[in-house]
Amino acid sequence: MSTTIAGAVAAPPAEAPIPGQIPYIIGNEGCERFSFYGMRNILTVFLVSSLLMHLPEADRAGAAKDVFHTFVIGVYFFPLLGGWLADRFFGKYPTIFWLSLVYCAGHFCLAVFESSRPGFYTGLCLIALGSGGIKPCVSAFVGDQFDQSNKHRAKVVFDAFYWIINFGSFFASLLMPIFLRSYGAGVAFGIPGALMFIATLILWLGRKRYVMVPPAPPNPHSFLNVSRTALASGRPGLVFAIAGGVVALASFLLMPSFGFVVSFCTALVAVIAFGGVGVWWQLEGARGRHPDEAVEGVRAVLRVLVLFALVTPFWSLFDQKASTWVLQANAMTKPAWFQSSQMQALNPLLVMLLIPFNNLVLFPVLKRHSFLAPPAARPEPGPGVFRPAPLSRSLGVSARVSAIARKRDRSGRAAEFRGIVPVRAGEAGV
Repeated sequence: MSTTIAGAVAAPPAEAPIPGQIPYIIGNEGCERFSFYGMRNILTVFLVSSLLMHLPEADRAGAAKDVFHTFVIGVYFFPLLGGWLADRFFGKYPTIFWLSLVYCAGHFCLAVFESSRPGFYTGLCLIALGSGGIKPCVSAFVGDQFDQSNKHRAKVVFDAFYWIINFGSFFASLLMPIFLRSYGAGVAFGIPGALMFIATLILWLGRKRYVMVPPAPPNPHSFLNVSRTALASGRPGLVFAIAGGVVALASFLLMPSFGFVVSFCTALVAVIAFGGVGVWWQLEGARGRHPDEAVEGVRAVLRVLVLFALVTPFWSLFDQKASTWVLQANAMTKPAWFQSSQMQALNPLLVMLLIPFNNLVLFPVLKRHSFLAPPAARPEPGPGVFRPAPLSRSLGVSARVSAIARKRDRSGRAAEFRGIVPVRAGEAGV
């Protein structure tokens, strides 16, 4: 039977053990990241050299980039669906497990339908759904395994969690281009599929040991409900939101000229920007029908959306390292043994080196010279407030968000747990 959540402990012991179920989650994550980056990092080369050979040579690179970035859009869009399913209906573990099976089916399609465009594209859709769907759940699932007695061990676990992500990414980036060249696409896409099956099996083996946080019931004061009330309270904000919908529709109508990637991104930005301005303009109109706490929560989310609007251009450029930069590298002078896709191994390699260096060398030196204040000396942010990240993480290793997760113990009492949720800022992850 699954472990239930313990109540708060006033004074946690300094050497509280790391929860025994954590290795299952970390092992699952390492294999899953190998499977994802293994197929992702050879995708562009395979498209240009094999699947899109029916196109004129001058058109293959552009078509390959369209396919690749459409796939990446799905990977980063489906977290909305996965998080919603986990929070509202099934809980984190069932969502991760069942979408992992979808993930495995996608890998199977890639390995079997290497010469069939419909079958191969079906596999990409299934992987986008599986990988994107579990993306918001896994790191939060790690946080669920801690209580007040051992929450101070969370940093060590999340460091290991992020390190294993880059471990899987490094070896996938290094080896899969070699397998693609030497053994063909069936083997090169089949190996990541086998790793994803192993990842799912490891997750399943720990099923009786996990802390299972039940999904939350429908909330009449949720972000969408408060936003809907705000828009309905007046005309100016509603007009802004409708304008965003019109711009989004127009961008899709222009898809034959701009392509799917540009049209989708334009539509998404238009809906978020115009809708967000409309809600912000009339948010006070939601007071009275919703608690002040819910209204202020929506205001805080809208502020954060500005940050994410700035993050979008970064990721748009960052992910070209697996498409445009690989194609550019193919045209450059390089050793005969070196495959262009292998240069993506440098990022996770640096992360794997920096994490132990920072924790064992840099941070202790900074603390010794009082450059890093102890936790008690730093102001503690409230829910939804971004905490300044450590030096290495602010350089791209990862970022951390301080969040309040409400958990319930056996007696039903609500206990607050301040978890550290990693935002994979390079995701070699998250």
